[in-house]
Amino acid sequence: MRTAALGRTGLDVPVVGFGCAPLGNLYEQVPEAQARAALEAAWDGGLRYYDTAPYYGLGLSERRVGAFLRGVPREEVVLQTKVGRLLRPRRGEPVHHPHGFAVPGDVDPVWDFSAEGVRRSLSESLERLGVDRVDVVLVHDPDEFEDEARRGALPELLRLREEGVVRAVGVGMNQAAMPTRFLAEFDLDVVLLAGRYNLVEQGALDDLLPAAQRAGAAVVLGGVFGSGLLAADAPAPGATYSYAPAPPDVLARAQRLAALAAAHGVPLPAVAVQAVLAHPAVAAVLLGMRSEQEVRADVALPDVPVPAALWAALRAEGLVRADAPLPGEPLPGEPLPGELLPGEPLPGEPR
Repeated sequence: MRTAALGRTGLDVPVVGFGCAPLGNLYEQVPEAQARAALEAAWDGGLRYYDTAPYYGLGLSERRVGAFLRGVPREEVVLQTKVGRLLRPRRGEPVHHPHGFAVPGDVDPVWDFSAEGVRRSLSESLERLGVDRVDVVLVHDPDEFEDEARRGALPELLRLREEGVVRAVGVGMNQAAMPTRFLAEFDLDVVLLAGRYNLVEQGALDDLLPAAQRAGAAVVLGGVFGSGLLAADAPAPGATYSYAPAPPDVLARAQRLAALAAAHGVPLPAVAVQAVLAHPAVAAVLLGMRSEQEVRADVALPDVPVPAALWAALRAEGLVRADAPLPGEPLPGEPLPGELLPGEPLPGEPR
């Protein structure tokens, strides 16, 4: 799998990373053998970028990822986790499917964006992962805690980077506005943006993506399938977008995208992945995978041949914004094939 630079970090990552939330039994149980097979298939397919968090399965995802990584060369892996929630024993009776994870409900995630909480969270993650370091640490979902993240978590992550404890730092959220503000205030390396830049929704073109380019930060995208809507070749009524039933207009848009993809003999998920990877600020997409079969299908998506006629059709029908880059198109300021830049000599002329 081809790789891309993760901003200015010096790290290279495959353009598809393993989103490890499903390995935390998101919505339903994933048997241990199935989780292991998925991780092994990902490794065989060239995936070396793993994104997890204490919140995913209330520790289960980190433990499973760590157990697998103990059997592979650590120096080949880019390992990413998050801070902002501490896992603490639950007071009272366990709950069923806490936070949507099919795990024993005897632990609660407790918000903590303080400097002390960041260091404690990272220490506990290292213990669950069974490693002595992670490469990337992100502040996780500070939507209701912007000031706390600004005063505590983000400055502390920058200190950890200065101390050499972590290689890269940033923020992971389901919105673009707050990470854009953070990029203007802090020297961040990575922004994980989930669900806000895909074939259906491209509002991040207005703020986060240009801000990341100006800052030299990498954007990693989650939710490129819109939580399910674009994951199938034929989106059906009842398909979800942003973790809720897709509104009729959004479903209709996805169905038109699917019809065009089918007319050109291309799976819709491949179009969804390749379209967003075309933006120069985007280093990789994170795909949540829970089985060997899903892994093998997803690993192939960046390399599925997509004819130029399909991208042209998306443009012609206004299914993507005019300023959204698509594969094969020159970026702003780049010459078209065969076109000369101003002042450039003709072929054969001396420079």
